[in-house]
Amino acid sequence: MITPSARTTVFDVDGTLCFDGRSIDDRILAAVGACERAGHRLVFASARPVRDLLPVLDGAFPAATLIGGNGSLVSVDGRVRARAAFGRDELAALLAEVERYRAGYLADGPWDYAYTGPDGHPIRGRVDQGGLARRVELADLPAVVKFLVVDATDMAALAGAGRALGMTVNHHLDEAVIDFAPGTTTKWEALTALGIGEYNAFGNDINDVELLRHARHSVRVGAHPALDGAARVTVAADPEAVAAEISRLAAGAPPARVPAR
Repeated sequence: MITPSARTTVFDVDGTLCFDGRSIDDRILAAVGACERAGHRLVFASARPVRDLLPVLDGAFPAATLIGGNGSLVSVDGRVRARAAFGRDELAALLAEVERYRAGYLADGPWDYAYTGPDGHPIRGRVDQGGLARRVELADLPAVVKFLVVDATDMAALAGAGRALGMTVNHHLDEAVIDFAPGTTTKWEALTALGIGEYNAFGNDINDVELLRHARHSVRVGAHPALDGAARVTVAADPEAVAAEISRLAAGAPPARVPAR
């Protein structure tokens, strides 16, 4: 059950807490645990669907709220639900652009997924690590909540086409992938829909901009230029530095005053 008055701390996962795509360092886990014991409600907000968050957390923090698919999925008290999905016409328009640019993709439903990209693409190592879902045809998904393009003849043009269709588009140039979400779906928008208005946040990438910008206390992990000015402080993208900043928050100590340029 969500209680908006509680202290809430929101963590992105990949590149913020998880640096190998599979696990979270014990120092970070200990610091997050200290945060929880200090009375913070924990939220993990990821581009991953909930299905792919569970193996990374590996049973830790079972009371935490999970936001997956950049805000299209939520799990509260262990119950997963889709809170945003592509409409039929919206998806058809996106698929027309996908065909135009001969794109390979990962499409996530509320639990199962469809994949048409190269078998050797790095994203495959992060999909369904726990063997919890099924790979199906796109038409067999009851809804599409997130659409990730992993290759295309012109990635920039495809990203622009998605924006022109009114979708939320995150073009990750460093990973050469494009995240499409329905409408105005973001992690921050999902938080507000859950009734969470005041929170602390840790993030590292372009899909964390709004999450950090609206946070009471915000921490950028690493130096992604898209987050310049969106966070109060910046810490290095390594487990020791991240764990130290989380521990400061848990202890109620002043944050490390490293300006977020």
